[in-house]
Amino acid sequence: MTGINQYKGKVLVAGATGRTGQWVVKRLLHYGIQARVFSREREKAYGLFGDAVEIVTGKIQNDGDVANAVKGCDAVISALGSSAFSGESSPEEVDLAGVKRLVDEAARAGVKHFGLVSSMAVTKWYHPLNLFAGVLSKKWEAEEHLRRVFSQNGRSFTIVRPGGLKDGEPLQSRLHVETGDRMWSGWVNRADVAELLVVSLWAKKAANRTFEVVSEAEEPQESLEPYYDKLD
Repeated sequence: MTGINQYKGKVLVAGATGRTGQWVVKRLLHYGIQARVFSREREKAYGLFGDAVEIVTGKIQNDGDVANAVKGCDAVISALGSSAFSGESSPEEVDLAGVKRLVDEAARAGVKHFGLVSSMAVTKWYHPLNLFAGVLSKKWEAEEHLRRVFSQNGRSFTIVRPGGLKDGEPLQSRLHVETGDRMWSGWVNRADVAELLVVSLWAKKAANRTFEVVSEAEEPQESLEPYYDKLD
């Protein structure tokens, strides 16, 4: 388990109680990495993770809550995602403003690396998914903000743009990765998206990369780190 030897920091997971976020936490714990969970509902988070993680409660819409969550962390992985057209759970409040707030507070707190779950097709304003309150455009704006803030002053970022998300165990599929947002379709396991972001904590070639990923075929993998070599 490479991560045990190569990463010693504490990682905040935002969106940890969602299906992808749960996998991020599981993979951090798999590698023996300290995880802090940021959640609106302490009981839900505790029910999922118990005493294996540190739980900080608060809302992504509140500056103070976010600042408290990132304090003392070395990295942040965001699996935030909207679940409504309007209000606190909308793309405007979560995918854009929430992620931007998390990025800014993380930078102020001295966080060195920020991993983000985004989406395939974020640059395509005419994509049907944008009918959902412009969710892809909001994710794209958040990506741009992260790139601006975390590509300087010794900080780094990794942005993973998955295809459609499905359930399944990690490391069971051969993946296809690309840059440039040229892919239009495909599926990938949430667990593999989580694994790629956890690996980005120590994989040097993951620094400051934005890429798309889908599954190609069922084929067990020893590690997903080599996929970062394919981005060159």
